[in-house]
Amino acid sequence: MGMKVLKTLSRVYVEDLEEHLDFYEKLLGMKVEMRIPMPEVGLELAQIDDILIIAGLEQALKPFKRTQSTFLVDSVEDYHSFLEENGSRIIRGPQKVPTGVNMTVQHPDGSIFEYVQHIQ
Repeated sequence: MGMKVLKTLSRVYVEDLEEHLDFYEKLLGMKVEMRIPMPEVGLELAQIDDILIIAGLEQALKPFKRTQSTFLVDSVEDYHSFLEENGSRIIRGPQKVPTGVNMTVQHPDGSIFEYVQHIQ
């Protein structure tokens, strides 16, 4: 069983991705590493280092805004078992996403996190 958080991404919610990408690239001194359109939910995502920018109209963003951070993990399956056994509530998933597998989880303290495993 792996159980390793590889990276923690802070989430930034914006209406227009293009309008804000340049600022975050300059702020972090880096270019966008990954960009993912998600037209089925009306969102577009971009990752720059440890920042995950989630862009969409307010209505599309609303179900995602309570999620505080994203954990990139080595195994969503292992975390799924651990979290269920330790009082967390699985809100969404595990499910296939363009980058691999994800799930959204409410921890026992009420905080909500997304867990993502990137699969090539």
